[in-house]
Amino acid sequence: MSKPTEVNEAKFDEMVLKAKTPVLVDFWAPWCGPCRMVAPIVDELSDEYDGKVSFMKLNVDDNAGIASKYGVMSIPTLIIFKDGQPVSNLVGFRPKPELKKSIDTALAG
Repeated sequence: MSKPTEVNEAKFDEMVLKAKTPVLVDFWAPWCGPCRMVAPIVDELSDEYDGKVSFMKLNVDDNAGIASKYGVMSIPTLIIFKDGQPVSNLVGFRPKPELKKSIDTALAG
């Protein structure tokens, strides 16, 4: 069972930008209601895509520099990175089928 890994500014380049597989980063904060709604879906997806996609969580309150660098203005924001570049950006709560579609598109591209 795979769960999203916490990532911070110090480890972002190593864990996200230099990753060999696509990485979905969940930009969130503990006080954010929609973030808490999307978290169990991200957990399920991390199991379903285990070995194909890495899943990371980045607390925007603690890592404002990374959030700002990628234009995260609202949370939750889910950004899929592939080969060190953002390839998909989903803002706000999204249903699981929509998230799966974005991940599948990133894997195919």
